[in-house]
Amino acid sequence: MSFASSDAILKVYLQYGSVSIDSRQIEASDVFFAIRGERFDGNRYVLSALQQGACAAIVDDPEVAAQDERCLLVPDALVALQELAHAYRHRFNIPVIGITGSNGKTTTKELVAAVLAERYKTHFTGGNFNNHIGVPLTLLRMPADTEIAVIEMGANAQGEIALLSAIADPDYGLITNIGKAHLEGFGGIEGVKKGKSELYRHLEKNGGTAFVNTGERFLEKLSEGVSKRLSYELVDDLQKEGIDYTCTLTSEKPFLRIAFLDPKGKRYEVTSQLFGRYNANNILTAVALGLHFGVDADYICHAIASYQPGNNRSQIVTKGTTTFLLDAYNANPTSLENALRYLAAIETEERKVAIIGDMLELGDDSKHEHASIARLAKTLPLDDVILVGEHFAQAAPDTGFTHFADVATLKKWFHQQDWSASRILLKASRRLALEKLI
Repeated sequence: MSFASSDAILKVYLQYGSVSIDSRQIEASDVFFAIRGERFDGNRYVLSALQQGACAAIVDDPEVAAQDERCLLVPDALVALQELAHAYRHRFNIPVIGITGSNGKTTTKELVAAVLAERYKTHFTGGNFNNHIGVPLTLLRMPADTEIAVIEMGANAQGEIALLSAIADPDYGLITNIGKAHLEGFGGIEGVKKGKSELYRHLEKNGGTAFVNTGERFLEKLSEGVSKRLSYELVDDLQKEGIDYTCTLTSEKPFLRIAFLDPKGKRYEVTSQLFGRYNANNILTAVALGLHFGVDADYICHAIASYQPGNNRSQIVTKGTTTFLLDAYNANPTSLENALRYLAAIETEERKVAIIGDMLELGDDSKHEHASIARLAKTLPLDDVILVGEHFAQAAPDTGFTHFADVATLKKWFHQQDWSASRILLKASRRLALEKLI
């Protein structure tokens, strides 16, 4: 049995216009891709998908392909999905913006998309669909009338951003920052720098344009090979020379307020619904891209003011007189340090409490980084610090902080306490699901 060509798969996709990798969520006329994973084989569910209405199935098991004429056999269904997404992306002559970074890439992606949507029909990564499967699915869900696309790219190891860049082929790109995230997979901070800058290398090779936050460590140096660069920076003086786009932070209480100049030099100020100075660069990036792509300053302000964080990222949740700073979608040493320093700097008569959980995927650096965060918390003006998880267990005795093995154990104790007039930070890696506390 011969393999189906890439052109044949593209023809089928264009005829029906939608794809699925989950046989439980098939809709009429989906093209089902039988993706293999560590614990599953999509080929086992092909016939079920076809029975539920899939118009065709892309499979890499010859025995399955022989059972139904609607099956198209390929060497690797995942590679076929990626190649299809790449081919479909190039049916669009529009700006495609790639976003990666150690921290803030999802919030940045959403802010950038919100700003650009004020002028353009904008397609952007939904949720956290930012990996080797999510990026192809994002591209294949791009409506025909899309005028600009914003694609988030996540990675846990070197080589992954290069792959995603090859699939999405962005002609614009930015790295939010370089921080201590996924150190285990990247092999330390130097590995993070090399892995994230694979986006720059793609732009360098293909004549793309890099937006570079010159206020962030490493980025200016890492982007040097890209011939087309646009700089942006958070500054005290909006007239600072040598920077293409600037913003200044005018207030942090209770939410971030930023100012910027439109192309004619008129000053604008807008108050966001985001807290923490570390989010200021995310807003700055959205302003810079909005100005570059010609979005009117009033509309930029509207988009930023209207954006509400969600999905356990920089959310404020109020219960009675208790305010939760819910930032529990993920955590690494850089983001956790930023969050702790933000909480400590708040001027309030409320009790300030940090409930922080394990930071995962740190590899050999895990013990050191958890101890370092615990020591930092000990030096900050916080009323109470509570540690959660096995990685923080070793750091707890040296600090005297209360420690719980998991969220379930913490929850029993937590709801027996009086947290009135308290401001409580909740931050940990995703696997802990620290948001279950509330």
